[in-house]
Amino acid sequence: MTHRKLEQHEIEQALNQLNTEASQDWAIEDEKLSKTFKFKDFQHAFGFMTMCAIYAEKQDHHPEWFNVYNKVSIQLTSHDVSGISNKDFDLAKKMETFALSV
Repeated sequence: MTHRKLEQHEIEQALNQLNTEASQDWAIEDEKLSKTFKFKDFQHAFGFMTMCAIYAEKQDHHPEWFNVYNKVSIQLTSHDVSGISNKDFDLAKKMETFALSV
């Protein structure tokens, strides 16, 4: 799979698939793949962020995120291709898995 900026129709198709497999909450905002996760408390939110950070570092693909207490707002984009790529959707799927495990 080549790492490249996805075309609009590819983004829409991948977003529909992600929302079918996940929780229906992913959207495109500011030309980035976006979602806000809500957890039981700060400890669970931070645990989620820790798992995501370790995985993201291994993939050399880092989220833009913001945390307040039990909420983690995330935006994904591939800066090296100036847009959304398959790397963003792959990371989003992994984040869904991590969110279920905390």
